Amino acid sequence: MTNTVEITEAAAFHVKKMMTHNEEEGSFLRVSVNGGGCSGLTYGLGFAQEKEDDDISYIAHGIPVVVKEEDAAILVGTKVDYKESLMGGGFTIDNPNAIANCGCGTSFRTAKKAGAPADCE
Repeated sequence: MTNTVEITEAAAFHVKKMMTHNEEEGSFLRVSVNGGGCSGLTYGLGFAQEKEDDDISYIAHGIPVVVKEEDAAILVGTKVDYKESLMGGGFTIDNPNAIANCGCGTSFRTAKKAGAPADCE
C-alpha cells in the first residue's frame, strides 16, 4: 500500500519550506489519524525524526513520508494539498473514505472507524 496519501506539489513545496525554517531537514513528514475532534477522528501532520517499525514510508515530490500501518486503511486515497486564498494559505486534506466531516476541517469519521468524538475548541 505505497503512496497511501498523495502529497501535491504545492503541499510538498510548503512542507520543504517548513522543514528548512524549523531545521527539520532530513526528517519525515508524518501523516496520522488521532482520536477526538467533533466527528471522532482528527488528522495530524508533523515531522518525525525516525521511521518506526509499523510505518509505511515513501517519497512524494522529494519529501519522505511516513504513515502508520493502522492509519493507512483510513487514509488510502487521501490528498494533502496547499491552497492560497485572500484570507491566507493552508493545508487541505481530502479523504474519500470520510463519511462525515466537522466544520473545523480536521475532524472526520469513516464507515469503518468512528473514533471517539470530543468537544471542538
